[in-house]
Amino acid sequence: MWTAKKLVKAYLDFFKEKKHAIIPSGSLVPENDPTVLFTSAGMHPLVPYLLGQSHPLGKRLANNQLCLRTDDIDEVGDASHHTFFFMLGNWSLGDYFKKEAIEWSSEFLTSKKWLGLDKEKISVSCFAGDGNAPKDKESALHWESVGIAKERIYFFPKSENWWGPAGKTGPCGPDTEMFYDTGKEKCGKNCKPGCNCGKYFEIWNDVFMQYSKTASGKYEKLKQRNVDTGMGVERTVAVLNGLSNDYETELFKPIMDKIKELSKEYNEKSARIIADHLRAVVFVLAEGEGIVPSNVEQGYVLRRLIRRSVRHAKLLGIEGEFCKQIAKKVIGIYAEDWPELKKNSGIVLKQIEAEEERFCRVLNQGVKMFEKLFRKEGKISGKDAFLLYQSSGFPLEMTVEMATEKGLRVDREAFEKEFRKHQQTSRKAAVGKFKSGLADHSEISLRMHTATHLLHAALRKVLGKHVQQKGSNITPERLRFDFSHGEKVSKEQLAGVEKLVNEAIDKKIPVQREEMGLDEAKKKGALAFFETKYVPEKVSVYTIGSFSKEVCAGPHVKNTGEIGKFRIKKEESVSAGVRRIKAVLE
Repeated sequence: MWTAKKLVKAYLDFFKEKKHAIIPSGSLVPENDPTVLFTSAGMHPLVPYLLGQSHPLGKRLANNQLCLRTDDIDEVGDASHHTFFFMLGNWSLGDYFKKEAIEWSSEFLTSKKWLGLDKEKISVSCFAGDGNAPKDKESALHWESVGIAKERIYFFPKSENWWGPAGKTGPCGPDTEMFYDTGKEKCGKNCKPGCNCGKYFEIWNDVFMQYSKTASGKYEKLKQRNVDTGMGVERTVAVLNGLSNDYETELFKPIMDKIKELSKEYNEKSARIIADHLRAVVFVLAEGEGIVPSNVEQGYVLRRLIRRSVRHAKLLGIEGEFCKQIAKKVIGIYAEDWPELKKNSGIVLKQIEAEEERFCRVLNQGVKMFEKLFRKEGKISGKDAFLLYQSSGFPLEMTVEMATEKGLRVDREAFEKEFRKHQQTSRKAAVGKFKSGLADHSEISLRMHTATHLLHAALRKVLGKHVQQKGSNITPERLRFDFSHGEKVSKEQLAGVEKLVNEAIDKKIPVQREEMGLDEAKKKGALAFFETKYVPEKVSVYTIGSFSKEVCAGPHVKNTGEIGKFRIKKEESVSAGVRRIKAVLE
């Protein structure tokens, strides 16, 4: 039997043999990526290196990355879609390209030494070509050379076989996807890889970043061609064990069994939604980044996932508070491999329980209001949807889901208008941040990132050496920095911190990067409070004169004089012993 642990070990062992350095999973919450709320692909923590910065461990990397996406949340409940998932990946940073990537994909999938899948059941897709880039015949030829028959090689357009860029510009390129035939009958004459009927499981995707899209819409060839691959652990384990869906694997089965035990009117789809959503919530809360259910950014996603779970629990006839019971099952399954789940279990269970209590108080009221509005008008307008949100805490998506069940459409544009009218910007701020893609390493992002290093150093100078970074987040509008400190920071202390940062900026200090072992970095005085995220053999150390020295992936400005004026806007408590500063650059 193939377990997830066995698959992950085999994958990493395989790429070790191919001279790849194994790196740890990056955080689920991107520290310096303003374009996404969560790490939604394995490449997110590697953005600086995909853009040309040299990685301390070389040009070949592999890992098992925690990911979270909500762009296809409506698909959750089928055989293989998830919000949170594990993504195995290998990268070439300007080293090998299509030939090696495809040959190794084939070897790992079909060799008896590794997964031993039947090559006759594997189909692949390649980019069909358009006015911007040619048909990817090269990938197809490489697939033929490893024994994939021509009739199982498909060519699809950009919508199916092209990755990126995330924004308007940036690295992108064709990809080739691998599908396993489950043996189900075709749903029709046009059934082929990519069909949602369940016959074909997509198990791996090799992306070839060979172009950069310019602001004028042109696709120019990149100097550094990268390979970025992704294999979903849940899907692959299901395929290897001949299972019809991911929820039958050991990654979900204990959770599904518990939901069934609690249910009075069991249905598979609702149970899957609950299992998926609460697993995601547990992992995000366990990050210890101070994120809690709320109406803003990451907190909004947590609230949405918990409240959607509660609603589906009602459909299953589950009585009383149940989220905590499911969360304990999740922790039990994963804590051995992800120790932060056990370490932060108290925070996880407390936040889930509190949010469930809050929502249960208003859920029945909200459902009654929805039914009343529906009976009265025969529709749910954007104004009604906002009323449900404002008075009963119903996320727009829940109202849309309930309306869809009745064959109705909610006017999202009208909802957004009402939202803006009441000066609530949280949902709008989150729009566009749920998709995967390369980070926006624009000038403002680099300036903000370097400013967090100066802020960290200044806080330690003013408040004391006990101050340690507990999390940070950057958007184009502001930087957010969480740190350990047991009491409110006074106005005088904040003014002192702000002054120190601006003095360092005014001095135009060069920002220098070095590569060294973690132990050496610490001996030289570099701060490294997120050691589990770093690889001991080699790390990048950024030094800003005598002011700051930190272990960090980067990137940064070349000189502090590029940052601009730093101003603290707010200081507040996040949790016991953790404070938060929000600041802007002017």
